[in-house]
Amino acid sequence: MDYASPRVGWHEEREAPRCGLSCFPLHRRHADQAGRREMSLVDTVKNAFVPVHREGWPFIAGFAVVALLLGLFSTSLFWIGLILTGWCAYFFRDPQRVTPADDRLVISPADGVVSAVGPAVPPRELGLGTGEMTRISVFMNVFSCHVNRSPVRGRIVKIEHRPGKFLNAELDKASSENERNGVVIDSPNGTVAAVQIAGLVARRIVCWAEQGGNIGVGERFGLIRFGSRVDVFLPQGATPRVAVGQTAVAGETVVAEFGGSAATPLVRVS
Repeated sequence: MDYASPRVGWHEEREAPRCGLSCFPLHRRHADQAGRREMSLVDTVKNAFVPVHREGWPFIAGFAVVALLLGLFSTSLFWIGLILTGWCAYFFRDPQRVTPADDRLVISPADGVVSAVGPAVPPRELGLGTGEMTRISVFMNVFSCHVNRSPVRGRIVKIEHRPGKFLNAELDKASSENERNGVVIDSPNGTVAAVQIAGLVARRIVCWAEQGGNIGVGERFGLIRFGSRVDVFLPQGATPRVAVGQTAVAGETVVAEFGGSAATPLVRVS
């Protein structure tokens, strides 16, 4: 009996540490795995929803209120209003973009379709002279993301707004006759201008860039409500890297290059 008691105690002392060393990490592993699964689910849900730009919240709220009021009279009208509210939120989406940080590259300022590539005289109010520059135009329809991004990095030397008409933005004369807002940037490769142009439906240009400030390539500088077009005017030495009809993504698609081959880019339509 005198020998049993110490052995019982000895066994208990050894069993407890062994259980602590083997069982506790196992529980912790299960907890870590569960936490990772939970975070993965949260990330998946978060990634499924694209952020909405602050400019769109008043419109979304307005559509939502109308939907609720219509719901007092008709369920069908409520659902129509709800669909329009969702469309408005989709219109003002502001997704993140991965922008190439290379001073040789000019990045698309807008989502949409390239509608013009070639020489053109920039708007007079920009003060860029009367000579032709390389112009690349991107047309945004009502389903495009309408947040505009800087095509290059540099210092904003001028911002000029001009009232005008509201012609179809796909027309070439829209560059000179429609309401527009020009942002002139002193970039490492010369002066570059991005011109926001109002259209047939889009009649509200928003620009939150500040004259005299610096801007990074791909940085948000404005928005055109309900569609339209953005023109980029480039100095000599810039070679277009897109063709008419090509789809462009703001902040990601390379539309031109400085110092590259002057050969016309080859394209294939399929």
